[in-house]
Amino acid sequence: MVDIIIAEDHSIVRHGLRSLLQIVPDLNVVAEARNGAETVSLLEEGVQANLLLTDINMPVLNGIELTKQVSVQFPHLKSIVLSALDDERYVVQSFKAGAHGFILKNTSADELVFAIKHVSAGNQYICSELTIKFLNRMMTSSEPLKSDDVNEIKFSARETEVLNYLADGLTNQEIADKLFTSKRTVEGYRESMITRTGVRNTVALIRFAMRFGVIN
Repeated sequence: MVDIIIAEDHSIVRHGLRSLLQIVPDLNVVAEARNGAETVSLLEEGVQANLLLTDINMPVLNGIELTKQVSVQFPHLKSIVLSALDDERYVVQSFKAGAHGFILKNTSADELVFAIKHVSAGNQYICSELTIKFLNRMMTSSEPLKSDDVNEIKFSARETEVLNYLADGLTNQEIADKLFTSKRTVEGYRESMITRTGVRNTVALIRFAMRFGVIN
């Protein structure tokens, strides 16, 4: 079970997120807060959670400051920043503060749920829209990888199809519809490829596949 705290100063958005997440099996919203300070108070009062979903722009204590504080004070609590701001600076600041994920507010419900489960499993996540936006920039700052190690990694024809669709920015559900399979199966392909390649997230997985000719 993933126990979630939602930190969001807009009540309509906050209540909408709760309604969305509460109907998903294994997800449980345990508390809501209107700002970062309220979130910290809830945790200090003993609210038990293992994932924080926080907006950036909040009064009193904003989402990045909140993320930084909880990463030190409550290191077991993983954080996903949910924002309408797609500026690269906010993404970098969030991860430097200790965030494990960054999701835009126009992200689909399916992708949000996937991100929560992915982060809860100990991974990092950036939403598909930002993945595509940052891909070209990331391609110019290559990581040293041994060709021998790369040659040991094999992708099936179906995995290659999934990679191509991910590179086109499709969500898990959209890919599942195209491949006539389930969203859970697509999530499994993505998780498996991330694990085998040793990369941190979908952005790096696509980058890996393009650099080594798995996809064009």
